[in-house]
Parts: sequence; structure tokens; C-alpha cells
Amino acid sequence: MKKQAVWKKTVISSMAVMMLAGGASSAFANGNHNDNGGNKGDDRGGKKEVKVNWKFKDEDDMKWAMEYIMRLASKGVFTGYEDGTFKPNQKISRIETLVSAVRLMGLRDQAESTAEMSTKLNFKDADLIAKKYPWAVGYVAVAVENDLFSETETSVNPQANATRLWAATILVKALKLEDEAKALNNTQLDFKDAKNIPAGSVGYVALAIKKGIITGYNDNTFRPNQPVSRAELAALLDRTDSEIPDNDGQAITGKLKAAASNGQITITQSNGTDVTLALDPNVFIFREDKKAAVSALKAGDEILVRTYQNKVVFIEVTKAAIDQSTVFDVTGKINTITYNANGKLATISISKQDGNQTTVTIYNVADNALIAGDRNNLVTGHDVRIQGKDGVIAGITIL
Repeated sequence: MKKQAVWKKTVISSMAVMMLAGGASSAFANGNHNDNGGNKGDDRGGKKEVKVNWKFKDEDDMKWAMEYIMRLASKGVFTGYEDGTFKPNQKISRIETLVSAVRLMGLRDQAESTAEMSTKLNFKDADLIAKKYPWAVGYVAVAVENDLFSETETSVNPQANATRLWAATILVKALKLEDEAKALNNTQLDFKDAKNIPAGSVGYVALAIKKGIITGYNDNTFRPNQPVSRAELAALLDRTDSEIPDNDGQAITGKLKAAASNGQITITQSNGTDVTLALDPNVFIFREDKKAAVSALKAGDEILVRTYQNKVVFIEVTKAAIDQSTVFDVTGKINTITYNANGKLATISISKQDGNQTTVTIYNVADNALIAGDRNNLVTGHDVRIQGKDGVIAGITIL
């Protein structure tokens, strides 16, 4: 049967586990092509059991890339080395990046099939690949079939470092945007070192920048020949993810309805429906641009949630809720009103309807609270807006 190059729309978690999963350690160095050091690839067509790890001993060394890395991990990419580290500053090889691109395209099963694995490669270093990277033979074959190599390349150079230019080019090709890239070959790139980018690669760089896959440096250089680190590649892969159509990743956005309890959170989505999700014991949370504990989540936080195997493994607080213990601005119906011995307002309780749930909150009223509107309507059941701080009302607007 003739081999077919298949382009499948898929989530980035289909990408090379190797590059975020063990680099030269468990996944590749031992030659067993393991995913996370234990699950060997096979041809049975069934799903391989996966184990996700998103806790690393060297987290402090990769602060800037942590969000990218965790997003990839939360989508099912096996991350880290067997010793519990990620080694963010370690350089990525060409063979590792190539495998990533093929898996990004959703072609992992094809690449690991018996037919592709038995391909006789036509590269000058085919013997090196067969000897040192036997698990990658099928990936190289599929890469050739899908035009990830240029017509003039005679060697894979698997051990060479992947450069910024090479990685950007491979990712653009993996997205099947080669024609669009070539149409931009006459673009004038505004980089100090633009002359170091080959004319035939200008369009790939221009498109990668346009798509937000890669950016230049603050000194207005692109540095095309600079090797890419594992952390940098994680950023490239995560950015590429947004360019994949019909992404089937489990991502949910909405507002946290209540603080986490009993290992669960409830999210009110933009369409008004609530969804309750179980938290993975190792859920990774970003709040105010830093790692946070589950207890830091607050009702009203706007969040992005990613799930894996039906559990929440990643939460990013995109907009923090206003802490009601400090400043508040609430609109609702008056539930009860009390007065002190001097006949002044003492407390007002406000009821709010949230879907099928009604919440009632009691506020104290400051002696000098300002009241705007018809005071005759300051009665139970009327709509009001209250503003204040630390649970004490400073202003009342009767609506």
C-alpha cells in the first residue's frame, strides 16, 4: 500500500513528547523511545497510557517560561527528566525538534507504524539515524513526505542544535503554510541582523513573526543562528498551538463561582452555564503572575482552566476578583434594613440572584454614608447600589 501523508488538525499535546519529556534522557538516550521513561511505542493502534508531570525541582530556573511549559504539560505532554528536572536552558537538537513537528501535525501513529519505521532513508547520515535514533526513522520518513525538509538538504544532522531560524521554519511548514511563507520572501525584515537570514527563508521568518510564533529581541536582532533551549522551544510550541484550527484541547474559561472545596471548583461560563470540575492533586495555578496555592483562588476570579483525564491540571487567573474584604461595589435588592438607637441606618443586607442561586450579604453602614436618590424607596425589595470598604457602606445609590 502506498504511504500517505496525512494532515490532521490536532492539539499541541500531540507534539514530540521527547522534547518536553525527557530530551536525551529517558525518551531518547536509551534508544527505547520511551514516553516518560516507561511506555514504549507500539503498532497496536491503541492509546498509550500517559503520565503527566508538571512539578519540577528546577522551577526557579525557568520562571519566564513556566506558563508555556505548564500549558503544554496540562494538555498531556509528558514533561521533565526522570530526576524531576526540566533543564530549561539545555539546547534542543534538530532530531528532537523534527519529532515535535511531526507530532504537532497529528502524524505520530503513522510515524511509529511498521511501514514508516522500516523506510530506507536517502540522507547521507541515514546510517547514523538508524544506529543512534532507530525510533526516529519513521518520523524522518514522514517529515520528508510532508515537505519539512528542503529539496537541497542531503543530511538530517540529528545531533546538531536546532537554531531559531530552523525551528521557526519547521513549525511554519508543520502548519502547512509554506506557500504563504514563500509569498513573503521579498519582505523587508526590520532587524539589524536581517542580512544573516537567507533570502529563501525571509518569508518563513516574516510569517512566523506575523503569526506570533516567534519574536525578535529587544535590541532589534533576530539571531537566526542562535540555538534554541528547551524553555524557548516550549514557548514556540505553545504559540504555535493557537494557530492550529479546530483545536480539540480541553480549555474552559469563565468566572470562579466559589472558592475551591472538596477538591472541586465550579465555573460559570460565558453562556451562563455552570460546570463543576475535579482538581488534580498537583494542579498548577498561576495567580498574579506567580505560582499559587489552591487556597489563593477567590470567588469571582476570571480563569482559564485546562483539564487532562477529566481533572483540572492547570488554572490561570486572567483577572483577579475584587477582594470584598477591602473594596466593594455591589448592585442588588434590599433584603433587610436595621437602625441604631439614634434612628440612623445600622446595617443593610443585599440579595443578589446568580442563576438559580440567591446570595444575601449583610453590610454595616458608616455614620457619614452618602445617600443618593429618593429615600422613600430605601425599603425592602428595592434596587440599590452600595459602595464601600472592609464591609462598611460609604455610599448608597437608590435606583
